[in-house]
Amino acid sequence: MSTLDLRELHDTEFPVPADMQNNVAITSLSKIYNWSRRSSLWPMLFGLACCAIEMIATAASRYDFSRFGMEVMRGSPRQSDLMIVSGTVTKKMVVPIVRLYNQMPEPKYVMAMGACASGGGPFKEGYNVVSGIDQYVPVDVYVPGCPPTPQALMYGLISLQKKFDGESLANLDDVPWYGVGPSDAVPIPVLGPDIIDPRQAELIRQQAMLAAQGLPFGRRELPAVAVPQPAVAPVEEKPAIAAASTETAEEIDPEKAARLAKREAALARKRAAKAAAEGNEG
Repeated sequence: MSTLDLRELHDTEFPVPADMQNNVAITSLSKIYNWSRRSSLWPMLFGLACCAIEMIATAASRYDFSRFGMEVMRGSPRQSDLMIVSGTVTKKMVVPIVRLYNQMPEPKYVMAMGACASGGGPFKEGYNVVSGIDQYVPVDVYVPGCPPTPQALMYGLISLQKKFDGESLANLDDVPWYGVGPSDAVPIPVLGPDIIDPRQAELIRQQAMLAAQGLPFGRRELPAVAVPQPAVAPVEEKPAIAAASTETAEEIDPEKAARLAKREAALARKRAAKAAAEGNEG
């Protein structure tokens, strides 16, 4: 159970006299804020499948998660700050789940309880089951299991409380609902194509029979396509091409022609100097 130890509140940069420690405590606003929120979670009361039975057992007298201040399970999303998605999420149920999430006030959190809500579970290959609720709403805590035990759900709730303790009012990334500007938009659920299209059941059945017989299936035959032969261009003589290109270059770029002439003159002077040096040595 979450308790407030006054001795922890005295260990601050401002020392409290010993005679006043029973009456005065110094702490930060973020710590009091987080302690009040972690001790007053109000989950939304709705269940989807067999995980909801374990959630009901967690709230019963044997486990009694009211010790953590979570016993007030609200039937209205406008009075809830924690959505526990407990059970298999079908494509038909995604729309009301996202609508309920949009109606919850900030700050709000989402817990994916069980394998179905986390990633589809054993029904992932089904045509009507989504592969995790995190594709539509942001999930803060995942509770594994199929179904998870009440102890696992309580551990997930305690993990969420630890997340509260690490938040700070000075950091707008921790508390985006107090920041400037609107919050991130929640994606609208779009029911895309299934893993197995039931409209192609006959085609899938035929391919399965061919595969059972060891015959090739699903092979596509490409039609023969006539490839046009490229036209061969006439080839001219290289000297003519070189001469034409040189003349064209000189006509088009006179500066380049001048540079080439200077280079030829410099090479000629270098050859003459080399020949004169060899004659003197002889």
